Amino acid sequence: MTDRTMSAAPVPMKWVGPISISGNVMTGLQEVPLATYESPLWPSVGRGAKISTLTERGIVATLVDERMSRSVLFEAEDAGAALAAVRALAEHHDELARVVSEASRYAKLLDVHHQIVGNLLFVRFEISSGDASGHNMVTLASDRLMDHILRTVPGLAYGSVSGNYCSDKKATAVNGILGRGKNVVCELLIPEQVVRRRLHTSPQAIADLNVRKNLIGTMVAGGLRSGNAHYANMLLGFYLATGQDAANIVEGSQGITHAEVRGGDLYFSCTLPNLIVGTVGNGKDLAFVAENLQRLGCIEPREPGENARRLAVLCAATVLCGELSLMAALTNPGELMSAHLTFERKDPR
Repeated sequence: MTDRTMSAAPVPMKWVGPISISGNVMTGLQEVPLATYESPLWPSVGRGAKISTLTERGIVATLVDERMSRSVLFEAEDAGAALAAVRALAEHHDELARVVSEASRYAKLLDVHHQIVGNLLFVRFEISSGDASGHNMVTLASDRLMDHILRTVPGLAYGSVSGNYCSDKKATAVNGILGRGKNVVCELLIPEQVVRRRLHTSPQAIADLNVRKNLIGTMVAGGLRSGNAHYANMLLGFYLATGQDAANIVEGSQGITHAEVRGGDLYFSCTLPNLIVGTVGNGKDLAFVAENLQRLGCIEPREPGENARRLAVLCAATVLCGELSLMAALTNPGELMSAHLTFERKDPR
């Protein structure tokens, strides 16, 4: 077999916005890049971005938590031996933290969780990872932790450095409960007249549709800790433009949209508990990625982790812009298809 470098056309990319954003990470106006073949996504996100500039505080983005996880798998003689190992780990948390810090100067052990299934012991390590998304960092730390545990805790044997309790690139409940990546909540309070004039709908119509489509519809479909219209669209576009591991949209798109009417105005929020992004690491050395991150203000000389936090809230705000625009369109018969025909269909027949 001969190795060949295959050339391909780049994914089309455009900058949209600016988005008005405030919160506990950043405040200001910022355009964002989206790489996608779905051309209606650009004007849709752009419409949501415009709405953000017509409100008092813009999109209020709150970073709730951040951590990266890796679960390892041990084999024990029986459940009793597995439980004894868990208790031993709890008593030596400081020693485990030391092992993690030796794997990377940016890694810090935050928490340890476990599940026992028969004689199998699943241990989930959660660490902070600075400006990196943390996949490789937490795997390296887990490798070191496994070696240490197998040497110091009796009754355990190696199973796997990844036991799926992580849970990486899979739709599971555990990430939404314990957190994986950046947990960001974005909120926007839109005056009624802005909703009617710019989105051509009403606050009540959007709030009602959110319950019926995103919550009840998703429940009927058997969705797992998810209730949104299309987070994955904005996530993929943003991830490709900023050098992220695109497969992480699997857990990243497990978020919840909430809408309600407040004194006639529309309160609209998007909660993304599994937003996995980084500003250093694989993919970030590509010229177009570095240029995009620089334009986003995400490679500035800041304290470790601050650039990645900025990137995360910008990503989450982008998701809200696209989600709001689509939800508004869906309240009007024919609007969604009309937009796709206008922007995508080349043959007018």
